[in-house]
Amino acid sequence: MSVFINKNSRVVYQGFTGQHATFHAEEAIKHGTNIVGGVTPGKGGSVHLDRPVFDTVSDAVGQAGADVSGIFVPPQFAADAILEAVEAGIKTIVVIADGIPVQDMVRVKRYVLDHDAIIFGPNTAGVITPEECKVGIMPASIYQPGRVGVVSRSGTLNYEAVAQMTALGHGQSTSVGIGGDPINGANFVDVLKAFNEDPDTDAVVLIGEIGGGQEVDAAEWAKKHMDKPIIGFIAGVSAPAGRRMGHAGAIISGEADTAEAKMNLMENLGVHVVRNPAEIGETVDRVLKQKATTVESGREPVHGEAVES
Repeated sequence: MSVFINKNSRVVYQGFTGQHATFHAEEAIKHGTNIVGGVTPGKGGSVHLDRPVFDTVSDAVGQAGADVSGIFVPPQFAADAILEAVEAGIKTIVVIADGIPVQDMVRVKRYVLDHDAIIFGPNTAGVITPEECKVGIMPASIYQPGRVGVVSRSGTLNYEAVAQMTALGHGQSTSVGIGGDPINGANFVDVLKAFNEDPDTDAVVLIGEIGGGQEVDAAEWAKKHMDKPIIGFIAGVSAPAGRRMGHAGAIISGEADTAEAKMNLMENLGVHVVRNPAEIGETVDRVLKQKATTVESGREPVHGEAVES
């Protein structure tokens, strides 16, 4: 089983004929993604990458049955592209664009409340279910099918964690980038709920950053509701207060926003916190081995159970 996207997903790329969308669509097709077409206003009726081009998302849904969209349009047009996809009935929307005006995303968030759609991003590396479906810009070669879910605000740290896990023989059920902008669509809790309900996900790697309270909120939710271990890492230990670090949303505005404060709170809530990013894969390996030993002994595993080094 996979989360959010799978081999049956029918994907459409908005901004399809642009340079970036073209490159990443080609990579996705090589990975086995079922891209049924793309949207570029004014180019409807043409063909690109052997796929039909539509003028509107509604046309892509009606004529090609699209149910997932990857948005590769410039930030000044991205909010309208998201709203168009939602209005057309797309259920899963992956927004690669970064730098979308905050006010635009506030408008999008308000609109989506009344619709059955989930948005990943803006400023996300995307979502991938290895060897089934890729909607994003991540290097597919490092991902392998497996039983570890990954959710991250950072794209590059996602790649690092996945590469470490894959090298140790632990593949991924689905890897999700929620995006690094101040206001994004789905949050950590939304993704943890999906992983917790997925019978083919045994553990989750959660990669956060300084700024905001999403990571601690997720740990608090997991403490109450989740029966699978979480391995967590927070980037930005050395970040000075008040300075933005890469992502627009990664800025320390108070003492609780620091990486150290977040990691301490998450650890107290039962997350297996990794304090060195080079040890994410090793920690996943230890946690899964400990879980397997616990299950074999016939004892129910406990969320956040200590793992011996």
